[in-house]
Amino acid sequence: MGKPEARSGWRNAAAAAWVLVAVACAAAFHWHLRRETMDRAEERLVSMCEERARMLQEQFGVTVNHVHALAILISTFHFEKFPSAIDQDTFAKYTARTSFERPLLNGVAYAQRIFHHEREMFENQQGWIMKTMKRQAAPPQDEYAPVIFSQDTVSYLARIDMMSGEEDRENILRARATGKAVLTNPFRLLGSNHLGVVLTFAVYRPGLAADASVEERVEATAGYLGGAFDVESLVENLLSKLAGNQDIVVNVYDVTNASEPMAMYGPQSPDGKVSLFHVSTLDFGDPFRAHEMRCRYRQKPPLPWSAITNPLGTFVIWMLVGYIICAAWSRYDKVSEDCRKMEELKTQAEAADVAKSQFLATVSHEIRTPMNGVLGMLDMLLGTDLSMTQKDYAQTAQMCGRALITLINDVLDRAKIEAGKLELEAVPFDLRSLMDDVISLFSSKSREKCIELAVFVCDDVPKVVIGDPWRYRQILTNLVGNAVKFTERGHVFVRVCLAENSKVEANQVLNGTMNGKDGKVETTANGAFNTLSGFQAADERNNWDYFKLLLSDKEPHMDELECDRSYQNDCDCVTLMISIEDTGVGIPLHAQDRVFTPFMQADSSTSRNYGGTGIGLSISKCLAELMGGQISFTSRPFVGSTFTFSAVLKRSCKDTSSDSKRSLSEALPTAFKGMKAILVDRRPVRGAVTRYHLNRLGIVVKVVNNLSMGLQTLAGQNGVKESREKLSMLFIESDIWRPETDILLLNRLHELKNNGQVHELPKLVLLVTSEADKDRYGSAFDIVMYKPIRASTIASCLQQLLKVVMPERKDNQNRPSFLRSLLIGKNILIVDDNKVNLRVAAAALKKYGAKVHCVESGKDAVSLLQQPHCFDACFMDVQMPEMDGFEATRQIRQMEVKANEERKALDLMEGSTFVESHLPVLAMTADVIQATYEECIKSGMDGYVSKPFDEEQLYQAVSRLVVGTKESAV
Repeated sequence: MGKPEARSGWRNAAAAAWVLVAVACAAAFHWHLRRETMDRAEERLVSMCEERARMLQEQFGVTVNHVHALAILISTFHFEKFPSAIDQDTFAKYTARTSFERPLLNGVAYAQRIFHHEREMFENQQGWIMKTMKRQAAPPQDEYAPVIFSQDTVSYLARIDMMSGEEDRENILRARATGKAVLTNPFRLLGSNHLGVVLTFAVYRPGLAADASVEERVEATAGYLGGAFDVESLVENLLSKLAGNQDIVVNVYDVTNASEPMAMYGPQSPDGKVSLFHVSTLDFGDPFRAHEMRCRYRQKPPLPWSAITNPLGTFVIWMLVGYIICAAWSRYDKVSEDCRKMEELKTQAEAADVAKSQFLATVSHEIRTPMNGVLGMLDMLLGTDLSMTQKDYAQTAQMCGRALITLINDVLDRAKIEAGKLELEAVPFDLRSLMDDVISLFSSKSREKCIELAVFVCDDVPKVVIGDPWRYRQILTNLVGNAVKFTERGHVFVRVCLAENSKVEANQVLNGTMNGKDGKVETTANGAFNTLSGFQAADERNNWDYFKLLLSDKEPHMDELECDRSYQNDCDCVTLMISIEDTGVGIPLHAQDRVFTPFMQADSSTSRNYGGTGIGLSISKCLAELMGGQISFTSRPFVGSTFTFSAVLKRSCKDTSSDSKRSLSEALPTAFKGMKAILVDRRPVRGAVTRYHLNRLGIVVKVVNNLSMGLQTLAGQNGVKESREKLSMLFIESDIWRPETDILLLNRLHELKNNGQVHELPKLVLLVTSEADKDRYGSAFDIVMYKPIRASTIASCLQQLLKVVMPERKDNQNRPSFLRSLLIGKNILIVDDNKVNLRVAAAALKKYGAKVHCVESGKDAVSLLQQPHCFDACFMDVQMPEMDGFEATRQIRQMEVKANEERKALDLMEGSTFVESHLPVLAMTADVIQATYEECIKSGMDGYVSKPFDEEQLYQAVSRLVVGTKESAV
């Protein structure tokens, strides 16, 4: 029997045993309650029987006492009284009137003691002769006891000699000898035919001592007082007065002869054993006779319902408890079995996860390996002399290859997120420069579509923050890319502010809009909306009425930008709120609930018209949550969408911004600090964005909404005094410029100069969104600046325009183009079993001046890197036959440890300074999952370079390890 079957068998046996125990307990409880019921019934029977016996005995005692008193009365008033004070009439009347004091007697009679020699005289005095019970003349005998006085109820006893009856004679003799009342055996009374007894009491002469002897008592006897007890009537009369008489049956017995008790009262007991029975002893004062009262219930005492319901309830409770225990046991077994199965499934899932990771690593490697060759060869091909057609074909193929690599990266990122193995870095980066870099990726596309593309970062946002800039860039790239893709007119506006400021701004929006519902939006006089481009947006947060709440009250200065206000609370967390607003096609209402579902498009036409895999938003959502934030959106079909995500970053301390090895962008120049400029823009939101980028260069900007105000400001009218200082530039938006105003503007500027109102004509700069605007309006301007504008492009254009000498910066080396100075003359070993990859890697490193040596196996690499060797770094492929990159690296590290120990001992002997030797080994593989990275670090590798090579990634690895190691060793 298997384990589950064995547990089931034990459970069934235990259940059966439990039922038996429950039945036994219920039965025991029933018998206990039954016994208690019987005990209470018995106690009640004893109580009632004893009570009846006591009352009967007390009544008998009262009767005897009154008979005794009557005897004294007769002794006092009749004996030796001539004439006697008592006669028959007096006795009859007196006894009749006092009969209530003798409730147990039917009547009393007095028999005088007569000796034989006194018989004749007595009969003559009385006038009658003594008779026997049979009404015959009393025969001669020693003495007689004729009845001379009698109560009317027993008048039939008159003249009868009580000594003539054997039983009466015996009672008389015992009564005078004992001085107590004595009783006869039960017999049928004359008249009533009821069972009864006769009570006999001796009447003594006055003066008899209490302790007299028998002889003295016999000698002092004067007569006898007797009475008949009708036991049946008297006992019945007595018991009928007691409550509960109907419940029990009472029997009174004369048990003088214990072997043959004589029934005096009550029915005979039924045949069979009586369950409840009680006997109470009756003491009627006769020492020679014994009486008792026997009591039993008329019917068997009923069993109370509690004796049935309580055991039944107990049984039910036991069964319920058993059921609960059995169910809990069964549930426990089921949960245990489920846990066991879950453990098995967990093991299988972990194995599947490992297999999945291995599969992803293999797929990644197998796809990236040929793509590395394709992209590498295309890069090498583009470095040769090609015709325009050939170059176009090669660039198109390279672009498609990079798109494929991006798709692979997205799929692998999604897999890493699902596996919980995606980890975020924490490095300092310049947030504003990163935003500019992301915008620049889509500048050509925005110009083709003639849409406004702009970015704005609030002043209170820290300049340098600590987080994962690559993942932050990935979210922005996905969201901005989608916004540009789905927008054909209007604008795409990226805004960054603190979360608390965003909440305040949201509270100010009185007429908010919900997804798919129109709200009341303020427009300008010409019907345009007060947004970045004049087109209506999905919500109102970037309308001028609410956008201006985010602007600081004063013009920012360069020293404030360099010394960020966030340093007051260094190194604490800050929550950023980033919104990407577009005026595109929007998201249909029926598709809004599945926007973040992987590989899902809004509808079939979306992927057909715009392309895409539908995975970018799901990855962005996961990354935002990993950064401690959330992502949401507001969208209105045919109006636009606004995606908003938050991210929790840390404020960076001041010195982290100077880490050139970790910085992602070059610092802005300071040559334009203090210059003055006027911006002519009728859209206040767009003007604020342009002023933000100019302020970052230290340029002080005055924004006006038309040319007339610009010229008035330039001339110093209306109390404006800009003309007293040099005004360097006049920026004009292309949508307010008209060709017929070229001559008028130039004439007005020359007029102002001739009148001495300006010292020098400012440079005219036209801001355009497409090349068509430049051809249309650009003839009168010194320079045309393309949008999207950013600080670095403005600086580059103004440098050419103003002939400003830009000082050489020491931190230029953080640019990828500095790789040549880093790698020139360096000996680098490349290990890869794929010859195409070797050629590509060698060409990429040789391009930057490195000396490259290639081998195709890990064993060859270990042989070349025997100490001492001349290599400065090693790029090691991970997956190779015979000996993979992990094992090769481990052996290289073991050789280094051994060589360092020998050198250390030798240097100590010579007294020289010991410098530890460490060869930077960079993993060079197409696997970009976390498990591969962890294995690389575990085996002793220093870094990770994914295939195909990316110039910026290659620079990061080389600048951090190769150069850093050499400088530290010097």
